[in-house]
Amino acid sequence: MSLALIPRTIAIEIAATPAQVGAAITLLDEGATVPFIARYRKEVTGGLDDTQLRTLADRLVYLRELEARRTAIAGSIREQGKMTDALEASIAKAVTKAELEDIYLPYKVKRRTKAMIARENGLQGLVDAILADRGADPSALAVAYVTDAVPDVKAALEGARDIVAEGLAEDATLLGRLRGHMKQVARLTSTVVEGKEVEGAKFSDYFAHSEPWSSTPSHRALAMFRGRNEGFLTLDLAVDPDAARGDSPAEYGQPTCKRYMMT
Repeated sequence: MSLALIPRTIAIEIAATPAQVGAAITLLDEGATVPFIARYRKEVTGGLDDTQLRTLADRLVYLRELEARRTAIAGSIREQGKMTDALEASIAKAVTKAELEDIYLPYKVKRRTKAMIARENGLQGLVDAILADRGADPSALAVAYVTDAVPDVKAALEGARDIVAEGLAEDATLLGRLRGHMKQVARLTSTVVEGKEVEGAKFSDYFAHSEPWSSTPSHRALAMFRGRNEGFLTLDLAVDPDAARGDSPAEYGQPTCKRYMMT
């Protein structure tokens, strides 16, 4: 998405026209506040109400930050000489900051990790061997990888797990699928911060609120996020945290997770 498409995108989200959104953006950029625009500039915005304008203002900031981050990430990957046509297309198609960061994870300059050390110690071969034959005993395979740097089978398996864990954490496709699954099955819960009941009274509807994330309308989610950002609410997004391993909705039906799970 280019900056020029932001008004059209927001217009669809708030059921307005691009012209209305463009007029509101101009007023916001000139320093007008949402309450002022809603009350005194209805003729300019074509009658956008307070709720539409607040959503518009929040989304404007988000989408501008998204485009700035998109440009920065693409520039960083190009500087590393690792940009490909497929990667560039993925960056261009990303519609959230989270998607962009998922794509960028493998290309971030980062401190030396346990997985890096494990690879330096030759344990990528053990990971490949385990994944190639899931019927084999991982401990038996690990014997061949015991060296001065990897003193025993336990250390070899721990290093292999570190490599697998980093691979999962940097798999943009898997992260996207899991995030989508969370969207379908997780519940968004908000509670009031103790002692903030009076000061945060405008968020009282969300002092003890819980609903499926899949059916939470954008205006309500934004209100809860605003309450959290202002220090009045705490938010939790969870999927059956007490489920046994392998039975959680976050794992069930995710073949990539199952392929990499190691005992």
